[in-house]
Amino acid sequence: MGYKLLILDIDGTLVGKDGTVSPEDKQALKQAIEAGVIVSLCTGRAFQGSLRVLKELSLDGYHTFHDGAQVFNPDTGHSLFSQPLKPEVIGQLIDWAHLREMDIELYSLSAYYSERENWTTQVHRSYFDIPVVITDYDTIIGKENIIKMQTVVTNREQTEKAIALKKEFNDRCHFSPVKSPAFPDVDFINIISPEVSKGKAIGRLATHLNIKKEEIMAMGDGINDIPLVTAAGLGIAMGDAPEELKKAAKYTTASVEESGIAKALKKFLL
Repeated sequence: MGYKLLILDIDGTLVGKDGTVSPEDKQALKQAIEAGVIVSLCTGRAFQGSLRVLKELSLDGYHTFHDGAQVFNPDTGHSLFSQPLKPEVIGQLIDWAHLREMDIELYSLSAYYSERENWTTQVHRSYFDIPVVITDYDTIIGKENIIKMQTVVTNREQTEKAIALKKEFNDRCHFSPVKSPAFPDVDFINIISPEVSKGKAIGRLATHLNIKKEEIMAMGDGINDIPLVTAAGLGIAMGDAPEELKKAAKYTTASVEESGIAKALKKFLL
């Protein structure tokens, strides 16, 4: 139907509870690629945490990471776009978090940093395959471009701190809570530059590829995917997506556990 670019979120869209892509989705994506469609991922994850999926699907080219703050080609190491956070904002936010005993993690273009070992660092190693660098943040703030900060919410106390953090820094940062089907009771809250979003990122990618909006199909499952599905000619929500995303999308497919990607591709593309 004239679609040249297929943009896919990872967690809850492409990858389900067991952390893998279903055989049905994998086969449908293979057929799409063989038909000449460019398949590009658009995720809140860092690129290091996406490499296993990229390899599994044999995807190359540019992909969007950190909720739109980076459009990057892992094969060549070239960034089409990256928007770091301002060092002064990073410092202010970390000082605020320290006073409240709140863990904040940092991501540069190539590394993931934490000030101490905790549940989150273990999950990043074991599930996302991202090695952690334990360091004093004073050694890197202002010396490395930090693309994303993150805090992880697993209980009521952390929820209250995250709400207060957003209220304090909402004018200087964009807060994007994301979910992983493997950890349904956990909110991974991405903290990025206020100028970026998934929608703006795929707009830059489409311009680079000389592809029009109406030639883009995009699929997602979370609130942070609203800019993604509205930036595409055909925006598709997963079956278990929140109502806000379903209202923003033009079509709702089945859930990731029901191979919703394959069902949508068979209806609109293959």
